[in-house]
Amino acid sequence: MHIKKNDQVIVIAGRDKGKKGKVLRVIPVTGRALVEGINFVKKHARKTKQDQQGGIIQMELPINSSNLSISCPKCNRPARTRVKDLADGTKMRSCVRCGEAI
Repeated sequence: MHIKKNDQVIVIAGRDKGKKGKVLRVIPVTGRALVEGINFVKKHARKTKQDQQGGIIQMELPINSSNLSISCPKCNRPARTRVKDLADGTKMRSCVRCGEAI
């Protein structure tokens, strides 16, 4: 997947289009990512013995990674990434548009 944990991402499609957030968790098997403050849904919880208070709970659900794009820190826009090999043998992700490290 092109998205990793702790990346700053922008939603490029869906009802939260244009919102920014930090990736909390990536689920590669399903191709989804949990993003902070994105894709809230309301869940109706029944009152139980363990949880004495029922009601409507807001929770975040994972969003499909095809609806997310990495935010470039320099451009501050959605960015495509390129992997560069550095001289010391390590790999680095960079923005295609400006070349800034992500």
